[in-house]
Parts: sequence; structure tokens; C-alpha cells
Amino acid sequence: LSACASEVIMKVDTTGASKKTALQYNLTYKGVNASHQMAQADAARLYDLRIIKRVGREFGIEPAVIAAIISRESRAGNLLQEVNVNLNQGGYTPQGAWNREGDLRQCTERLADCIEQIKFRHPDWSKAHWLKGGIAAYNTGVENVHDRVHVDEYTTNGDYSNDVVARAQWYKEYRGY
Repeated sequence: LSACASEVIMKVDTTGASKKTALQYNLTYKGVNASHQMAQADAARLYDLRIIKRVGREFGIEPAVIAAIISRESRAGNLLQEVNVNLNQGGYTPQGAWNREGDLRQCTERLADCIEQIKFRHPDWSKAHWLKGGIAAYNTGVENVHDRVHVDEYTTNGDYSNDVVARAQWYKEYRGY
């Protein structure tokens, strides 16, 4: 997907995490700095998931975005025994026993589909907005993403895409995803 080229993620405007999301990591501040701190806290556990680079290439999704979603959904597996990332929403169900690459492939395919649906519904949006809208849709459903300004209106804690984008920017800059 051209909307997910590596240069796009670093250009997406973001406000970062809400205070409610930051509190999950016992942070007393919010915003981009909080998202970066949470990404850093999860980085060691993500490093073992190098397969996200391969899966990202397969679907044209920036690996940093996949890493950021894993971080957001499960604290990089810290909250779950298996990093089964948000598959139970949007009509997607896990296929068989947990398989890191297989399940990451399914999650990434779902994200790519959300981005494509946002592109179709909002052809006048920029690549950055398609990406951010697709990330929000991954969390809340395509039908709940209505405009660029309020993209997170119906997402978890009202900050899902903003937090994921900020985490992805950190992973891209500091971990080379």
C-alpha cells in the first residue's frame, strides 16, 4: 500500500496517548512523550518479533505500525500469554492455534483492509490521513471513522490512532522498524 510507505508514518500528525491510556503504564503525563515512553517500555519484548518486518513487507504495512499496534493492544505480549492482537473485532477470528507469524499475518491483512476501505470511503484524504484513519478503523470499525479531525472519536480511550502513530514513530526512529 502506497499509503504506508516508510516516509509516511513520520509525517503523520499526532497528539499521542490520552491520560487514560498513559495511566495503564503508571505515567502521570499524556501526549506524544507518553506514547514514546510506552513504546520504549515494550521495545525489548517486540524485538523478538522480527517477523513483523516480513509480514509488513508482504502487506505493504510499515513494520513500525505493526509493532505499535502490538504494543498498544497487549503491551507487546505483557498482558497476554500470546500476542493475539485485536482479532476478535471486525468479523475476524483467529484461525487455529496461536501462531505468531500466521496471526500477525491475519492482523496485518485486516489493517491493510481497513486502510483500503478508508481510502475508498475518503478518496480526498491524504496518505497520512488514510493511514491514521485505517489504524482507527482497525480498532473501532470503518463505519465509525467519519472525518480526519475526529478520527479517534469512537476508538478505545478516544486516542487509538494518535497513540499508535506516536508509538510507530518511536519504533521507526529508535528501533529501525
